[in-house]
Amino acid sequence: MKNHNHSHDVHDNREVFEPTHPERFAAAQKSTWVSIVINLVLTFLQIVGGFFSHSQALMADGLHSLSDLLSDVLVLFANRHGNRHADANHPYGHARVETAATLILGVFLAALGVGLLVTAALRLQHPGELHAVNPVALAVALVALIAKEGMFRYMMAVAKRVRSQMLVANAWHARSDAASSLVVVVGIGGNLLGYTFLDMVAAAVVGVMIGRMGGKLALEALSELIDTGLDAEEVAAIRKTLLDTHGVRGLHDLRTRKMADNALVDAHILVDPRISVSEGHYIAETARNAVLDKHHVLDVMVHIDPEDDMQSKHNVHLPSRPDLLVQLGECFSDVNFVDYRVVFHYLDGKVDAELYLPVNRQSQAQAAELQARCDKLVEHDPVFRSIYIHSQHAQE
Repeated sequence: MKNHNHSHDVHDNREVFEPTHPERFAAAQKSTWVSIVINLVLTFLQIVGGFFSHSQALMADGLHSLSDLLSDVLVLFANRHGNRHADANHPYGHARVETAATLILGVFLAALGVGLLVTAALRLQHPGELHAVNPVALAVALVALIAKEGMFRYMMAVAKRVRSQMLVANAWHARSDAASSLVVVVGIGGNLLGYTFLDMVAAAVVGVMIGRMGGKLALEALSELIDTGLDAEEVAAIRKTLLDTHGVRGLHDLRTRKMADNALVDAHILVDPRISVSEGHYIAETARNAVLDKHHVLDVMVHIDPEDDMQSKHNVHLPSRPDLLVQLGECFSDVNFVDYRVVFHYLDGKVDAELYLPVNRQSQAQAAELQARCDKLVEHDPVFRSIYIHSQHAQE
C-alpha cells in the first residue's frame, strides 16, 4: 500500500501561520510608511546636500537611505502581491514574488556598494585632489543620524507593543543605518578639521556596508529560489513530530524547502503494511496536522509506505490484481475468486493473499482442503508467498 496524500488547499492550515495577524499587520504597515517618508526625505537631503557641499560620504549615505527606501517599497510590494492566496497557476501561493524581488534588489545594492567602494578607492589614490567639504554637509549628516536613531526607537516601541519579532528585526536594521550615518559624521568632521581624505574613507565604508547588505539579500534569495532546505535543527524537530504520531513506525526521505517565511515539507512514513487504506490515510493526516500545528510550515505532503522504498521497488514488477485473480482461477478452476473478497499484500517482492470464504457456500472441510492446495501452490510459485483462507459467515 502506498498512498500519496497531500493538501487540497495549501491555505487550509493554521491561522497562526497566516502571513500577518491583523494588529501586527497594521503596525507593520504604519511603521513601513513612516520609514518610507523618513528615508525619502533623507535621500533627497543627503544626495542633494552632498552634491552641493562636495561630500562623497554624504552622497554615499544618501544612496544608503535610497536602498532602505527601496527595501521598504519591497515590503509593501510583498505584502500586496506575495500574500495572495493560491490559485490554479500558483498552487503554492505567491510567496516567491517577494523572493524574486529581493534577489533583484540585492544584486542592485551589491553593485551599488561595489561602485561606491571602487570610486572612493580611485579618489584616494590622488589625495592632493581632495578638498574640504562645506560645513552644511555636517549639519545634514547630523540630521540623518538623529532621524535614523529616532526611527530605531519608534520601531522598537511598536515592536514591543505588538510583540512582533519581524518589527524588532526592522528596528535593529534602522540602528545599523544610524551607525553608517555616524561613520559619515566622523568622516565629514575629520575632513573639516583638515583630514580631507576622511570624507572619502567614510564613503568607502558606507559602500562596503551597502554592498554587504545587498550581497546578503541576494544570497538568501538565491538560496530560497534553488529550494534550500531548513536548518538541521528544524528538520530534526519536524522528524520528531512525525515519528511521535501514533501509527508511524518509521520515517525516511524527509525533505524541506523554504518559501519566503514558510516552508514546504515532503516525507515518507512507514505504517503497518496490513492495515486498511483508510487507516493509513488517517495516520498520514494526523501526522500532517501535527507538523502544521507545531512548526512554521505552509504545507506537508505525506507519502504512506508499507515498507522501506528499497524493498518496495521490487514490487512494481509483480502482477496486478486482475492478473493475480486470473492466476488463482487457473489453479483452482472450481472456485470463482471474483465472487469473494480477496486482499493482496505486496511486500518484499512477493504477494501475500487473503481469501474470505462464506461458510454456507464452502464447508469447513472444503475450506481446509482449499487451504492445503493453496499451501502446496506457494511452495514453488514465484509470485505468491502465502495464501490464507478466512472462513466467515455469509449474509443471508
